[in-house]
Amino acid sequence: MEKFGKSQPITRVEDQRFLTGHGRYVDDIAPANALHAVFVRAQVGHGTLTGIDTVDAAAMPGVHAVITADDLVAAGMVLDLVGARIGNRDGSKGAYTRRPILAQGRVRHVGEPIACVVAETLAQARDAAEMVMVEIDDLPAKMDVAPGGALLHETAPDNLAFDYALGDEAAVDAAIAAATHVVQVQVTDNRIICNAMEPRGCYAEVTDGRLHVALNGQGVWATKDDLVRHFKLDKSEIRVTTPDVGGGFGMKAMRYSEPFVVAQAARSLGRPVRWMSERTEGMLTDNAGRDLITQATLAFDADHRLTGYKLDTLANMGAYNSQFGQGIQTDLFSKVLTGTYAVQDAFMRTRGVYTNTTPVDAYRGAGRPEAIFVLERSMDEAARQLGLSGWDLRKRNFIAPDQFPYTTASGMTYDVGEFAALLDTAQDNADTDGFAARRAASASRGMLRGQGVCYYIESILGDPSETTTVEFTEEGALIYVGTQSNGQGHETVYARFLSDQTGIPADRIQVVQGDSDRIATGGGTGGSRSVTVQNTATLATVDAMIAAFSGYLSDKEGGDVQFDDERFRIAGSNLTPTMLEVADMARADGRTDLLRHSQRITLDNRSFPNGAHVVEVEIDPETGQTTVDRYTVVDDFGNLINPMLVEGQVHGGVVQGLGQALAERVVFDDDGQLLTASFMDYGMPRAADVPPIGFSTRGTPSRYNPMGMKGCGEAGTVGALAAVANAVLDALWDEGVRRIEMPFTPHRVWSWLREARSEAA
Repeated sequence: MEKFGKSQPITRVEDQRFLTGHGRYVDDIAPANALHAVFVRAQVGHGTLTGIDTVDAAAMPGVHAVITADDLVAAGMVLDLVGARIGNRDGSKGAYTRRPILAQGRVRHVGEPIACVVAETLAQARDAAEMVMVEIDDLPAKMDVAPGGALLHETAPDNLAFDYALGDEAAVDAAIAAATHVVQVQVTDNRIICNAMEPRGCYAEVTDGRLHVALNGQGVWATKDDLVRHFKLDKSEIRVTTPDVGGGFGMKAMRYSEPFVVAQAARSLGRPVRWMSERTEGMLTDNAGRDLITQATLAFDADHRLTGYKLDTLANMGAYNSQFGQGIQTDLFSKVLTGTYAVQDAFMRTRGVYTNTTPVDAYRGAGRPEAIFVLERSMDEAARQLGLSGWDLRKRNFIAPDQFPYTTASGMTYDVGEFAALLDTAQDNADTDGFAARRAASASRGMLRGQGVCYYIESILGDPSETTTVEFTEEGALIYVGTQSNGQGHETVYARFLSDQTGIPADRIQVVQGDSDRIATGGGTGGSRSVTVQNTATLATVDAMIAAFSGYLSDKEGGDVQFDDERFRIAGSNLTPTMLEVADMARADGRTDLLRHSQRITLDNRSFPNGAHVVEVEIDPETGQTTVDRYTVVDDFGNLINPMLVEGQVHGGVVQGLGQALAERVVFDDDGQLLTASFMDYGMPRAADVPPIGFSTRGTPSRYNPMGMKGCGEAGTVGALAAVANAVLDALWDEGVRRIEMPFTPHRVWSWLREARSEAA
């Protein structure tokens, strides 16, 4: 790593301000004179909107405006939010669903915004919101994840959002027909709520005739484009900024109504307007994740080699097409369809279904957890049905090192990997040889112990292009980046990386992000893209800086110029200036053209992080309580920039996975009312749920970027779900339990054991 980074475990510099209460989050920095916005939302899951009476609310003390869809139309706004559409298997486009910023004519999920009250204080806005009288005639709610039922959109017959397919179905069916062994497994991936530490929020103001919107998202440019479209403004008339963000997880990259309503309120009232979601409000309105049911069919030959793999998935898309949801649930799923296994005949069919729930995006790892969860759960159950160990079945089917580059059944080309060797390392680190003794010890105490493994692979996603700009100032250097930190440590990583390449002290480098005025374009943060793509752009910018400064010094001093990562060295001269010193020289000479350098790059291919998670759980059969007792991770992230931050990212991802596996579950009633709308009802992972996590890496550098990196942002979650599920089933298998579903709550586990014992008796 000497050429591209020191790979040192550097602590995060931004944590100082976060931990001492000096973070600058959107609700901290809203203008002091800002008015407060509160949204009036649908209280039924499905119904016809017959009337909105705002007279009494508008007369309440402190109220400046009560805004409905009619007001937005009168202001000349474009009301339809952006929604993704993908191709159906027959070549047609998936369904179009009109989603207005504020409800018009019908509401389709509890929490859908209907009106917005703007008042001097938050309390006044809340009181007035209670006085908005909304009349809705109830319609039957559509809640099951299956085609048919009460129609949500005239443009979507049978409530089908799309019917997507990938692969050669005939070839897979032939492989299944010819197989020696066929295994079928149904896997349910439970719906979850993001619950970022900081809920969504924004403020808007008009300054010097320009609209400024600040929001806690994952990139400012998509929001700016949306503002241009909704308000029919020129880009030069809009500025979007993002300050510190307390967690994003993909959820905050999506389009929501509130920033556009708040922006219109600020424009019409001539005052800044602010809005901050409350926790229950977020649970009702944030795009949800997962919520899929998959039937998997695996075909094996006589040597237990996988010859065909087929998936049939029903995916809940919620009430509307979201910004990315359809693509995430299909295309991204397909990127790792066959995981790390050498199978050429694979087919997947995914049908998206509309229901009277919030829109669904597969955040917390995009489409990778879904694909890997299904595949690794299926491989584990296949091993049981075939009488093999899960370890042996995986190794027998891994893509071998000499098969790379390897093109998968979904058309992705993996560049490099040593899957079997990494799994061997994971077995050693997890002390799998000692598992039998630990299981016997648990049994002696009346407890059930199980061990589970998941071998995952994912691909970094999102925009493959990025720009880095470095500007020299009298104080040091500014580095402008197109990604957006949501708590990942970008300020530390980017400043340290630039310092390693240039010798500029890291404490004299300031990272600039999240400002559409200062940064022309960017891909934002998501899909584990940030460090790989952004630092590749930084390398290109550093090369440009070295070339420009070398030419300047050569012209000024004569002789050849070399740069050794810290100083320029000029043949025939004792001068050995640093990068900052050369910038000062250029400034003194009036060469301002040398004080700002920018390069944009595009990665030709994705990289493919992979690894193994090994979990041991202990279950109390009397109570059903599941305890994760041991957790081991071995990852292949290629070359690492900062191992400490990588480990932290993995720890956080694992904990998210444990939350979904053990506690998190969204529950609606038959009318679409959310029953898990607070932390009293929605389970979240706690410190007591998390064992020490053994983490190590065994890297094979990627060939698809100059640093050999692979991305790590979502790896923890991708591997955790199946590993925990497989461990739980292993613990329950000898008790007769054959089917389990996340989350593994005490009541569920206790009930499965009771039913199995009753059937056995």
